[in-house]
Amino acid sequence: MAELLSEVPHRALAVYAHPDDPDVSCGGTLAAWSAAGCEVHTLICTDGGKGTADPGLEPKGLIVARAEEAAAAAAVVGLAGQEFLGVPDGELEDVAWFREALVSVVRRLRPDVVLCPDPTAVFFGQDYFNHRDHRITGFAVLDAVAPAAAMPHYFPEAGPAHQVATVLLSGTLEPDVWVDITGTVEAKGAAVACHRTQFPDGGEWAATAMRLAAEDAGRRAGVPCAEGFRRLRLGG
Repeated sequence: MAELLSEVPHRALAVYAHPDDPDVSCGGTLAAWSAAGCEVHTLICTDGGKGTADPGLEPKGLIVARAEEAAAAAAVVGLAGQEFLGVPDGELEDVAWFREALVSVVRRLRPDVVLCPDPTAVFFGQDYFNHRDHRITGFAVLDAVAPAAAMPHYFPEAGPAHQVATVLLSGTLEPDVWVDITGTVEAKGAAVACHRTQFPDGGEWAATAMRLAAEDAGRRAGVPCAEGFRRLRLGG
């Protein structure tokens, strides 16, 4: 039987590569938790400046536009905070400075739950394989959360150690827990639609696609709409 997560964390941190990723990946969950009193934060690792197929769009202008889109989406979801590392698209590496930056945010915010991409999910049929920035972000977050953030001698300048209790991996091929987003699927669609630069066919199309995906996950979870995750229980 599908396991639905009913407990709402006190504080949650979603770490993703690109400005639209948190909304696409787990926007319904973040909105549901925020509405229930959770303090929800996002950390976006890249600047989004290469996220277009239009050669006429200048990266500097795109960076500004995508930050504005992310801010608009954050208001829809009800975020308590949104931060950017500003790494150029395609240049993320799972190296010490990146892990230290992630550890610093984790230790400062001290979340109960961290959400991030599943870095082991690579091939999705014949039509899509997972973006390199997503894979790098997922592995770096896992490396930062365990053991680094929990062990005081890893990056001692990054603040007092903090043990994250749970990691939820989105975009996974092996979901084992689900969150009921029936009450927030419209908010997720509205947040996704804020990212107009990413959807040349229109935000309405993107919102519809997100709803269909949520309904598909809902059928697996036994509710009208859901988001699925692979759960890692780390203690804390």
